[in-house]
Amino acid sequence: MKELLVATCNQGKLREIRELLKDLDFKITSLADYPGLPEIVEDGKTFRANAVKKALTISRHTNKLVMGEDSGLEVEALDGAPGIYSARFAGPFLGGNADDQKNNAKLLRMLRGVPLQKRQARYRCFAALADGKKLIGVVSGSCSGMISQRAYGKNGFGYDPFFLVPEYNKTFGQLDPQIKAQISHRAKAFKKMKRLFLKEFSNHVLHVFH
Repeated sequence: MKELLVATCNQGKLREIRELLKDLDFKITSLADYPGLPEIVEDGKTFRANAVKKALTISRHTNKLVMGEDSGLEVEALDGAPGIYSARFAGPFLGGNADDQKNNAKLLRMLRGVPLQKRQARYRCFAALADGKKLIGVVSGSCSGMISQRAYGKNGFGYDPFFLVPEYNKTFGQLDPQIKAQISHRAKAFKKMKRLFLKEFSNHVLHVFH
């Protein structure tokens, strides 16, 4: 079975990616499976730049097929913040629920007094694929919503309990994971990623995606 190394240590993100790519006949590993790899400094100015850097850096060190993904939340009332700093909005990213709680607390503080109708936001995701020699491709997806004034639901991770999807009147924290897997920023990006896999590695794709 061919291996796909996902350049992340974020277990919540990895869990979602594995579910979204379950139709691929690939063994999906992560940075946790390869201790000793260089730490990636996410100094890109965009999600795309960070995703590409992750994919190319790790693929060149391992000579493996590597996917780099960068995603985050952009809030209109905060001029697009937290943006590329979403995971480390309240400080250096250490992993786990503590970071999510601090990031969400800071987000709410900055939005204090802003009415719901002016809390427009979007989640964005960029994913890059590299094979050790070259960048194969980059895909992206986004999902629009609002920032609720308190947390609802316990599904997902990150800002999900506060990301309200008006069409469902539920946050990502409340939505059925199967619905989120169809409408989220990551779902939209990875639908395109599966098409890229179909083009590049047709022998390792179990189904034809539409």
